[in-house]
Amino acid sequence: MEEAKWYVAHTYSGYENKVKMDLEKTIVNRNLQDYIFEVNVPVEEVVEVKNGARKVIERKLFPGYVLVKMIMNQETWYVVRNTRGVTGFVGPGSEPVPLTEAEIANLGMGERKSVVVDYNEGDEVIAITGAWRDTVGKIKSINRSKQTVTIMVELFGRETPVELGFTEVKKK
Repeated sequence: MEEAKWYVAHTYSGYENKVKMDLEKTIVNRNLQDYIFEVNVPVEEVVEVKNGARKVIERKLFPGYVLVKMIMNQETWYVVRNTRGVTGFVGPGSEPVPLTEAEIANLGMGERKSVVVDYNEGDEVIAITGAWRDTVGKIKSINRSKQTVTIMVELFGRETPVELGFTEVKKK
């Protein structure tokens, strides 16, 4: 069986999430789960400050584009291409070009190696590098996909969350 690859579909701006939802419905309705595996709208979390209030929002990394992991054939091409809001695939002419392994890795969507750490939520750790070096804090959360831990440290007399990389802390 042919290997699934990531393709980039161009959409009308603002239609990315609608295209993702419609495509996911179509995959189920047409029983294409063995050919179209994932539909992704890459986002990043950004802290916005408006009127003195901090707010975390999600911002699309590539407005107007949706990533689709699929096995390209006539049917999958037709289904994606004819989803409302899709204007075409990225590639010369009507020929979709899959993303390379390097491009996928740069997007943080490649094969992820799981990292084993010797601490858990609630454990006390100490920062071993950087600006927070020698700071002790209790782990509030562990984000394995970003390979970060959020620790609570006392700053100006109050508990404050600080995000550090896995390699920046060790168990106390």
